[in-house]
Amino acid sequence: MMMPLHKIALAIGAAVPQSNVDISKWSIDSRTLDTGSAYFALVGERVDGHDYLAEVAARQAAVAIVRNATSDQPSLPLLRVPDTLCALTDLAKAARCAFAGTVVGVTGSAGKTTTKDIIWTLVSIDGLTGRTDGNFNNHIGVPLTLLRQPENARAHIIELAMNHAGEIRHLCSIARPEIGVVTNVGYAHAENFDDGIVGIAAAKRELIEALPSGGTAVLNADDAHVAAFAKSHSGKTVTYAIANDADIKADDVELHKDGVSFRLKNIKFRSRVTGRHAVLNILAGIAVAGLLGTAPERLQDAVYSLEPGKMRGEHITHNGIEIINDSYNSNPEAVRAMLDVLAARPERRKIAVLGEMRELGHWAEGLHRGIGKYVTEAGIDVLVGVRGAAKFMVEESILNGFQADAAFFFDSPEQAGHHLKQLAQAGDVILFKGSRGTRVELALERFLA
Repeated sequence: MMMPLHKIALAIGAAVPQSNVDISKWSIDSRTLDTGSAYFALVGERVDGHDYLAEVAARQAAVAIVRNATSDQPSLPLLRVPDTLCALTDLAKAARCAFAGTVVGVTGSAGKTTTKDIIWTLVSIDGLTGRTDGNFNNHIGVPLTLLRQPENARAHIIELAMNHAGEIRHLCSIARPEIGVVTNVGYAHAENFDDGIVGIAAAKRELIEALPSGGTAVLNADDAHVAAFAKSHSGKTVTYAIANDADIKADDVELHKDGVSFRLKNIKFRSRVTGRHAVLNILAGIAVAGLLGTAPERLQDAVYSLEPGKMRGEHITHNGIEIINDSYNSNPEAVRAMLDVLAARPERRKIAVLGEMRELGHWAEGLHRGIGKYVTEAGIDVLVGVRGAAKFMVEESILNGFQADAAFFFDSPEQAGHHLKQLAQAGDVILFKGSRGTRVELALERFLA
């Protein structure tokens, strides 16, 4: 988005400068700046962006948005405001008002980043489309995302995250989505919800409640909580599913070693992403593309082009051992989905390396034990738990019939990786999955070393 300096000043309530220049680059990190950028000096818990204004000037930024009391900086124009985060939000709202295309909001307890990227891939075949970069999906990331989008795009695909009630409602007040996609409701961030899944569902429902009456809700009909969100929207709803009746329904779903295949009415799709959950994510993309005018029969090549993201189901072969690296993040629903992928693999022995799932609060022990039980039910051969509450997975797996010499717990991912080097053999398949703070990817690094 390009915006002249005087309009920026008006949008954020700062004094209008005498000079004027067009700004099209936006940052909160002085290390990413280059000539002509706008810099927001945000104040965080550990870092104050005002401390880096000299570096911002040295990088020849066009302007810095700063607090009122900030001292002048030679060769760096300043726009002064009471609160720089509020200024960022206000400017993003102005950018959204100027955008003539469609904004699609995507949320869910698991799979929202992957689904956002799939939607972007499918919608992009008919024209320029913007999207959230990585997982810039919170009260800072969403405003930055809106400012960084191409203004001549046909649509922006915006990821919306939350870890407390009211957060998605706030993000929707900025992004104003016209299409709202909800992938699922699970126990991610459960520590902030005393009423558990009920409160989490209500927080996710804020996206659907924020849609205009002429907007469209795109809902996963295989998730009972999500399906019920249709009651909260007076406008159009499009559902997608594998197991239940839906507007967009996949039949003949097959899981392959190198991906998935399914049929949508008389159209056959194949993709290199894995798991039934991946099919659901693709169905969401097909639904949104259809709402924007792209027929499903035109999407077969785009669906086939989809690939797992980094640490999101990546496949590696090492010394005859197949590896599924899904270590980017973890929650109970996502773990179950990947255990299903692992269980469907044809290899001789299936090994699950599962790190502690974070941010579950007082639900943590029960949810980890639930995963331990699911491991035994899924037919996994070896379980390796890593850090903290993952010990409850291991304990529960043994209580449910696992042999003690097939279930292990380690306090560090490095220890787990070292043990795997002794344990794994050619012909095995290993899944690595855990929350970011657990650093399960370090177990994989040690295993590959």
